[in-house]
Amino acid sequence: MKTSAHAASLAPFPAIESAIRATGARVTPSRVRVYALLQNAQGPLCHRDIERLLSGGALPAMDRVTLYRVLDWLAAAGLAHKAADARGVFRFSAATSDGEHLRHMHFRCTACGGVFCLDMSQPSLPELPQGFRLASAEFDIRGVCPDCAGKHP
Repeated sequence: MKTSAHAASLAPFPAIESAIRATGARVTPSRVRVYALLQNAQGPLCHRDIERLLSGGALPAMDRVTLYRVLDWLAAAGLAHKAADARGVFRFSAATSDGEHLRHMHFRCTACGGVFCLDMSQPSLPELPQGFRLASAEFDIRGVCPDCAGKHP
């Protein structure tokens, strides 16, 4: 997972622009760049990771305030997921229309704060008492990732 998204492998911009336009919002270069980056990321990214990845290309760097606004807008528009990692740092990942990202487990490293998508199905939901209605459920596992475990055996 960690942060390995490269500008050369970004999703086609017409698909990105179309997804943004489908929300009824205006397509802006900042929204396109950030959403394309999330679409091609290997896992959830924090603001700092996104800022670093965006500044590494030929395009001008994006200021922090704009990046925060774009990330919050993407989450509010349903195009991205926003979740706090084990350290309380928000991480963002692209949402899919079929809800794929919500149908697997996450491992949150308590040492480095990394969030890793696991190729595992979530456990079945418990039966709720009468009168309760489920809106959403998140399942994640916390511990130490392989990199951190190797540094501190």
